[in-house]
Amino acid sequence: MGRGEGHVSADAAADRPQPSVSRPLAGIERGWCRPRDTRVHCGPRGLRRETMEPLRFPENDLFKGWGEPMRTEVAIEGLEIIQGAIPEGLEGTLYRNGADWQYPSKRNDDIFIDGEGMMHMFRFEGGQVSYRSRWVETARYKKQKEAKRQLFGRYRNRFTNDPEAGDTHMGTANTTAMFHAGHLYALKEDDHPYEVDPDTLETIGRTDLNGQITSTSFTAHPKVDPITNELLAFSYQARGDGSKDIVFYLFDEHGGKKNEIWFEMPYAACVHDFAITDEWIVFPFFPLIHDEEHANAGGTFYRWCPDEETHVALVPRYGTAADIRWFKGPTTSAGHMLNAHRDGSKIHLDVVLYEGNCFPFFPTPTGEHVPGVPPFLTRMTMDLTRNDGGFDKQRLLNVPCEMPRTDDRYQGRPYRHGYMIAARSADGSSGTGHLDLATGAFESWSPGPGDSVQECQFVPRTPDSAEGDGWLLVPVARVAQGRSDLVVLDALDLAAGPVATIKLPVRVRSTFHGCWVPAEAQRTGRYDYALSAA
Repeated sequence: MGRGEGHVSADAAADRPQPSVSRPLAGIERGWCRPRDTRVHCGPRGLRRETMEPLRFPENDLFKGWGEPMRTEVAIEGLEIIQGAIPEGLEGTLYRNGADWQYPSKRNDDIFIDGEGMMHMFRFEGGQVSYRSRWVETARYKKQKEAKRQLFGRYRNRFTNDPEAGDTHMGTANTTAMFHAGHLYALKEDDHPYEVDPDTLETIGRTDLNGQITSTSFTAHPKVDPITNELLAFSYQARGDGSKDIVFYLFDEHGGKKNEIWFEMPYAACVHDFAITDEWIVFPFFPLIHDEEHANAGGTFYRWCPDEETHVALVPRYGTAADIRWFKGPTTSAGHMLNAHRDGSKIHLDVVLYEGNCFPFFPTPTGEHVPGVPPFLTRMTMDLTRNDGGFDKQRLLNVPCEMPRTDDRYQGRPYRHGYMIAARSADGSSGTGHLDLATGAFESWSPGPGDSVQECQFVPRTPDSAEGDGWLLVPVARVAQGRSDLVVLDALDLAAGPVATIKLPVRVRSTFHGCWVPAEAQRTGRYDYALSAA
């Protein structure tokens, strides 16, 4: 067969005599799926073969440049360390999770948070680093692999799926990696977890944690308390799309459920993240709201409703729904929390806050796409002695930022150091920032013009080292070179530049979130961290 003869469009085929018998697939004849450019031909020696439609990604920016799909699983032993050396004692695995595209989309309204889950791991061992990436083989992934094409439509909107998708769950498991009680999971907030082998990244399967997840989904922002080894998690729209139900889960260090609190949100909100303290769990509700009728008509899963207020629920970590405290204030939005802690009668929530819509690709109920606004690290304070139901706001950093992280040992506790993506430029470059909340000092490191960073991961120098005494692991996009690096920074001296630069000969498409698992935790199934007395 010569070049260009592999695929023939339906229109071109109709304009010339057919050399063989051609008829629609039986599935189309029986009404199982809508017609597409797929035919059965009698080829040489009478063999029947199926000719699939050409695979081609849409011509839009989402699939160009750094967003160009990789669609490739990779395994590399012994990555090249092109600068510095791996710090002594840095032993363990960095897991990352992000979205990639298994097959080309048929739409022009896709968004960057959609796509099949691709897990990544960087294993640090004996001064060397290995890398592996692998698809999370969800039910959706397997269905499309069988069909050899994209079957699922608009982000989370089941009403826009190809009929051949049937009732297959749309969950992509593409948002984060969670390690708890010796098990590794890939998470996406509209589905149950998928367990993944921590050494090979092979998908083990979808799980409800031995029947303990009673909701239809599970958060992609759980908090594993590395001091108590408790797992804190939740599900929103917990009884199905459009429901106002939300449930908080608390699991012990062995994975057994200790508490479960169901309550209702003020509206069917997008609740991407939450925060914890030693006594209270902080749930902010922003007016990105799901409307089932709008989705049924083919619309977006969420709409931005600026006439609704922001609400905050304080849920007792060890109590019941009867003990929940409510607060509300002006319309804002957010995707990610840095931390929260209790200060006497006050609960402080440090959040990357938008004074508007954090996802401008979700329109208003009138169909308007409001302009994007910059995100700033802001402290929201709820006072349990206050009787008017309001909260206060204080900006902590005047530099726009996103994807905030702490020294995880201090999640839910008074803390000093915060890390984030900052210093974004018009050319797409960005850097990693460090804010000292005690002094207000801010510093950042940038990989250079045109290059960008992903979310960082803090790793303590020792299990009991002082807060912030450790390393930041930062994936870097070397855009002009079409590949990536993993950089190790001193978490208290970003300005000094990388302690080590690990070169990848491949491009790591943008990942969202992840976790660090020390080598000892990999062996024992539990963290062995301690808070410093300093």
